[in-house]
Amino acid sequence: MIYQPPTGARDLLPLDVAQKHWIEERLQQVFQRYGYHQIITSTLERLDTLMAGGAIERRSVIQLQGAEEEELGLRPELTASIARAAVTRMAGVTYPQRLYYTANVFRRTKGSSYNRQQEFYQAGVELLGGGGGFADAEILLLVAECLQELGLTNWRLILGEAGIARSLLSPFPPQLQDTVRKAIASLDRVTLENLPLSDELKARSLLLLDLRGNPADVLQQVASLDLDESQIEAVHHLKSLIALLDECYPGVNSQFPLILDLSLVQTLDYYTGIVFEVVSDRNQTHILGQGGRYDRLLGLYHPQGESSPGIGFALNIEELQQVLLGSSQLPKFTPASNWLVVPENPNAYADAFAYAQKLRSSSHQVQVEMELEGRNSHIIREYARNRRIGQIAWIKAGGMPTIESLNARSHISC
Repeated sequence: MIYQPPTGARDLLPLDVAQKHWIEERLQQVFQRYGYHQIITSTLERLDTLMAGGAIERRSVIQLQGAEEEELGLRPELTASIARAAVTRMAGVTYPQRLYYTANVFRRTKGSSYNRQQEFYQAGVELLGGGGGFADAEILLLVAECLQELGLTNWRLILGEAGIARSLLSPFPPQLQDTVRKAIASLDRVTLENLPLSDELKARSLLLLDLRGNPADVLQQVASLDLDESQIEAVHHLKSLIALLDECYPGVNSQFPLILDLSLVQTLDYYTGIVFEVVSDRNQTHILGQGGRYDRLLGLYHPQGESSPGIGFALNIEELQQVLLGSSQLPKFTPASNWLVVPENPNAYADAFAYAQKLRSSSHQVQVEMELEGRNSHIIREYARNRRIGQIAWIKAGGMPTIESLNARSHISC
């Protein structure tokens, strides 16, 4: 029998881990510079916690059976878990709360086939208690700085507005709204053209599909629609937000590449304001991150329904790793040990272990390997070169170590 990981799972080998940590460490540095603090929530959640407010489709949750028939699920994202933790465990704290995480999430994706990935790694933030345009701007600027910290240049931020998207769908027959919404979300023009809609509604659906591009052009198109008061307010908010970003990044479309997409419909129903995706210019199927505003979510977990505004995003570590592979930033090798300590005969092992411990306890934080197999010197040197180990300490019983630098290929006694 050949043992393999469970369907949809995969192992991360040392180089994968080194690259993952490289990305996560830089993202955490940015989060911390903005005043965010790390939170760790449970991998397991009650199913009703995950599905509160239509946050998650039940079929996407990998479910487990808890004690006394309690329905549990592996978290498919972190926002619901952090909202639950904030309400139930952080009562009385001062808002706003700036929280960040690096974690794995689990979900069944639509159209799952054999061995389709079900475990993913994310890093993200949640700004709880931050409402309004300035909080929106902080989150979008934070996204941009994260990508700059990683050295990414070929990316775009696609910005939408959940409230506008939903209200523009309201004139469609209730039984067709979900179909129209999914067709728009997947840019499926053929389905829209063949739906049993009046000419007016069909034209409206195709207009919604095309509300995407340069922010000024899209906002001009939206202004031609018959908007109600709440829609007009949301449009004004978008104009103010884009103007603020332009002040921070003069010439937003060059330094902060922004596409306004009012057809952007997120799969999570708890979003109430701006929503956004970050995509790679090279391959727009690579969604590097996503997020948005959720001003009613925290109230779903509060006994009295008291809520606070919230906004956040998650960056997808594997997608970032894929687009960075062709660059020079990511580590190309696993970290090399600094030393290889080699006992020259069986009587020298006690001295070799002692010398290795001396090196490890130094203030230089060095990595030290021990030769344990008693191999000959040629094989040992070949091993050290293949592993990019800088120095070998040859140890005799009771004698002084002989230090060999593989870079200089010289022998030094000390």
